[in-house]
Amino acid sequence: MPLAFVLINTESGTEDKVIQELRKIRGIIEVHTLYGMHDIIVKVNIEDRPDKLKEDLIWKIRRINEVQCTTTLLVADSHIVAEEK
Repeated sequence: MPLAFVLINTESGTEDKVIQELRKIRGIIEVHTLYGMHDIIVKVNIEDRPDKLKEDLIWKIRRINEVQCTTTLLVADSHIVAEEK
C-alpha cells in the first residue's frame, strides 16, 4: 500500500480540534499526537490517488485554520519488523 506521512504543527492547544477536522478527510487512515517538534502525525493511504495527494489532501489539511505548517513524507519502501499482539 503506497503511504505518506504528514507531520503537522498546530496553534497551541488546538490539537483536538484539528484531529476532529482530519477525521473528515478521505485517505487519512491514522492520526497520532506527538511530543517534540511536531504536534500531529497523519498516516495517509495514497494508493488510489497518488497524483491528487497535493490537491486533494495536503491543501485540505493546510486549510484547517489551526494548522500552522506541514511536512509531507512519501514512503519509499516498508518493512514490518514486529506484529502487534
